[in-house]
Amino acid sequence: MPQEPSHRPVAKRLRQFAKNMRHEPTDAEAAMWRLLRDRRLSTFKFRRQVPFRNYILDFVCFEKHLVIEIDGSQHAESPLDAARDAALASQGFSIARYWNNDVLQQPASVLEDILAKLGGR
Repeated sequence: MPQEPSHRPVAKRLRQFAKNMRHEPTDAEAAMWRLLRDRRLSTFKFRRQVPFRNYILDFVCFEKHLVIEIDGSQHAESPLDAARDAALASQGFSIARYWNNDVLQQPASVLEDILAKLGGR
């Protein structure tokens, strides 16, 4: 008897890409993961590099429907990011974007902002 899948179906290519990204994070992603993993942020559970529909989410707290994206300068004013944010918002997610430099140089400020967003949902 086949077992029910525990996750939404995701293309194998996308799932493999997300797995590769987990093994080779940017410096800012690695720093953020050290702050969020193991329920370190006020016991909220975060997952990293999660395939969701046609996207890979840098970090997500499904309990609070909050997606955290860590971006470099290539994302400034990106129309693709705006479309992605709209698609995620239509699924009930809030999106918080932080620049790599902010995560690396001002992690306390970033965490304070994330906690505010988590408390507001």
